[in-house]
Amino acid sequence: MSFLRDISCEHIMDSLADGVFTVDQDWNITFFNRAASAITGVPRAEALGRKCWEVFRSSICDGACALKAALEAGESRSNRSLFFVRPDGSKVPISISAAPLRDRRGKTVGGVETFRDLSALRLMQKKLDGLYQVEDILSRSPAFQRILGILPQIASSGSTVLVLGESGTGKELVARAIHNLSGRKGKPFVAVNCGALPENLLESELFGHKAGAFTDAKKDKPGRFQSADGGTLFLDEIGDMPLALQVKILRALQEKVIEPLGAVAGVPVNVRVIAATNRDLEDMVARQSFRSDLYYRLNVVRLALPPLRQRPEDIPLLAQHFVDRQNALTGKDIQGLAPEVLQRLMRHSFPGNVRELENIIEYAFILCPGGQIRLEHLPESLAPHADTAQPLPFSGTLDEIKCRAVADTLARNSGRVMAACRELGVSKDTLRRILNKGGHAPRG
Repeated sequence: MSFLRDISCEHIMDSLADGVFTVDQDWNITFFNRAASAITGVPRAEALGRKCWEVFRSSICDGACALKAALEAGESRSNRSLFFVRPDGSKVPISISAAPLRDRRGKTVGGVETFRDLSALRLMQKKLDGLYQVEDILSRSPAFQRILGILPQIASSGSTVLVLGESGTGKELVARAIHNLSGRKGKPFVAVNCGALPENLLESELFGHKAGAFTDAKKDKPGRFQSADGGTLFLDEIGDMPLALQVKILRALQEKVIEPLGAVAGVPVNVRVIAATNRDLEDMVARQSFRSDLYYRLNVVRLALPPLRQRPEDIPLLAQHFVDRQNALTGKDIQGLAPEVLQRLMRHSFPGNVRELENIIEYAFILCPGGQIRLEHLPESLAPHADTAQPLPFSGTLDEIKCRAVADTLARNSGRVMAACRELGVSKDTLRRILNKGGHAPRG
């Protein structure tokens, strides 16, 4: 074994197929092997000396860090599945293990983490499962798979796209996928909700304004068209756009020129437009509440996304996807859905579509301490007595959902904060923070 004296530890680590890196007690990267560089796309020289979260930007860097948990517990943590974002924006699924790094006297001087690229394994599993995926869109539905199958051709065409579908069906996800599959991928993707702003603000947001164009216009401000120059502009809820602004949108599409408020000359822009709506634009054209010329200019490529109730085969798939995501984000180890929960979800009509399902899983994660998600962890709209009632969408922001779940837990525990904390598996400070974000302050 004398030949081992001539081999450095660094050479051994560089021969491994798994990525390995170490950090000191200030979270600065002190070692980064060859596989780590290949998997992350970050050269070793750029990684050394930087904070680990600056290099990895993983799905658990916001509070559920496996390496931090290993250091706090003083023992290793193995086989956590998550994803990180490469410098080019692509997501890479990995499995990680972490452990404290000790010197010869047993003193903790930092941490070591190993990780394995699961991309090939995931691809093989998807083929075995008959699963089709583009970007973050998952489906087993033949109808949805047909749409996903033509997205690469649509993306490369450069044509204007009109995405139709109910709220929560994933219209923005499809728009982002088209952008990321196109030659504009390296340029901005800018999204605007046309129904969220009043008409006077929407015009300035879209087209920008010059200094002095109105009372508060102290300086020039570029609009979203200019911000998206070279990339893609996603106009969500285009059916809510006022008629007066539709004329300016039409000119931008036809002539590739916009007119900022107060400008004396047009500004050329190179933008691909993808529009989306949950309204019936043909009916609006017939009632003259939407311009026919703009409708036909937008309707070059038309994609109609089926609602979740028309693709029930996707409910188990999407539910598990959201469970995996929440496990990565929260650091929990929820094993999935109990059979009776999946049965209840399969009977639900999902008026809020995929977004509603995601919110249901988010809510259940707050209440479920471990194991499987059971019926008692579901919102009241899915409670047993709700079977004969008209199902209601479980909507709201994630902060509102968390606040509602914490409030329900406090009510079950007669307002006892520490009892609620134990049931939820969170600290008192975390519970207070959730309630404060939702506009409620706990007592005691």
